Amino acid sequence: MTARREAINYRRSFRCRELQVPAQTDRVDRDVSANQSHQARRRAESFGVDAERYDRTRPGYPDALVIAIVAASPGPEVLDVGCGTGIAARQFQAAGCTVLGVEPDGRMAAWARQRGLDVEVAKFETWDPSGRQFDAVIAGTAWHWVDPVAGVDKAAQVLRPGGLLAPFHHVFQLPAAVADASVEVYQRVLPGSPMTAQATTDALRAYQPLFAKIADGIRKAGRFSDPQQWRFDWQRLYTREEWLDQLPTLGSLTQLTPEQQNQILEGVGDAIDAIGGTFTMHYATIAVTATHTLA
Repeated sequence: MTARREAINYRRSFRCRELQVPAQTDRVDRDVSANQSHQARRRAESFGVDAERYDRTRPGYPDALVIAIVAASPGPEVLDVGCGTGIAARQFQAAGCTVLGVEPDGRMAAWARQRGLDVEVAKFETWDPSGRQFDAVIAGTAWHWVDPVAGVDKAAQVLRPGGLLAPFHHVFQLPAAVADASVEVYQRVLPGSPMTAQATTDALRAYQPLFAKIADGIRKAGRFSDPQQWRFDWQRLYTREEWLDQLPTLGSLTQLTPEQQNQILEGVGDAIDAIGGTFTMHYATIAVTATHTLA
């Protein structure tokens, strides 16, 4: 039985936590400014500095998420927005899908192509689909770089009726000892960094404004069903070396000087050593999903 057929058969048994996504709040509106948008774009374009490390260290996505999206899509043709090095795209290929990636960073796109993926270099909002249509539009930890209204309009343009829009993001919660150490070293090296607050904040609560913003953009398009949240909980054991290897790929570190990076890695590494050299990271992968209608 093919992976695609297994996913379709899985539809009957699949159960996920589906929640209505609240409308966007004033807090989200205040978070967006011209300067912040510029800074966000700079961070988005910084990940290709070390595409090999990014691909090697960034976590993949839960198999249950991939299966659920494939099962909810009317066919196997998938468009991966902001595909990066192809981490999510390769998982959907393994599930029997045909995947086209759209990626604004040519370095990331080149890495993905070397691994057999079909990728076009462009910002999604201005990308020319040339009349092509898809059964699902996904975005793995990338939709926050996409304009929330223009991106949904483009998704509506390229999705077949009944097609699924499904951007998804990892939400992770550091253990208290590692989080506290991260706050201390960030405050010392980067005073005022948002990471000083994010490290010790309830991660799911901190991400809800993002999910509300995505849902609000979907509602404004007027061509999708009411968005839902799908939540998939999982965990991963990290060694000191594995976590420190991944840290430089985070947006908060990609634009730092080598000296600043080293100070942060040393401080976080000492904290992990103090708790035995390993820790378990708890993840919740959240997808905001909606079905394209004929409206």
